[in-house]
Amino acid sequence: MIYLLFFLFIFVLPKIWLNSVLKRNDEILESMPFTGLEFGELLLKENALEGVKITNTDLGDHYDLENQEVRVLEERLSKKSITAISIVSHEIGHAIQHKEKYMPLEQRTTLVKNTSWISRLGGGALYSGIPIILATGSSGMIKICLFIVLLSVIISALVHLITLDVEMDASFNRALPILKEKVPTEYLNGCRSVLRAAAFTYVIGALTNFLSLRYLWILISRLR
Repeated sequence: MIYLLFFLFIFVLPKIWLNSVLKRNDEILESMPFTGLEFGELLLKENALEGVKITNTDLGDHYDLENQEVRVLEERLSKKSITAISIVSHEIGHAIQHKEKYMPLEQRTTLVKNTSWISRLGGGALYSGIPIILATGSSGMIKICLFIVLLSVIISALVHLITLDVEMDASFNRALPILKEKVPTEYLNGCRSVLRAAAFTYVIGALTNFLSLRYLWILISRLR
């Protein structure tokens, strides 16, 4: 029962809370000066991000560094809502980071590119190694697989830790000052709520990785 509650707290409740905050602040506001797209285009122009485009996507809101595209759900681009402008300003915050060569963003990109093969190897060790271990009962194979998975989790934890810095900066050092300047005062609390809820999911992601790392380390220690 304790493990079920822990699972709900770590994986389910944050997503429910985030979706609730986004939905609550997604009603159309006639007094909002701009749609998500209009706001985004204004920010691109004011920050001299000439090579950056805003496109719609079905894959979730994100900034594509390689193609220099701010990708946002289509419904948000066409809507005058707190959620729409908060999400757009956050993603453009990443574009500003990219332009300014924000070090944590570059570190994360380099780390992911150079270690993606280790993550794939860790997944392979986890799923392919289990049948071999069950068939042979080899303690040596168990240790090898656990070591590979541990290495993969360490890298994932580092990526999440750097990502946490990148996302916090995009939300509170880039997006929030812009929103304070351009959005009617009565909507600022809603904007803060959206940015805060989105940031909290990254905190949970980082925490989950470090808990996985601790669990694997304990498991390996017991096998010595």
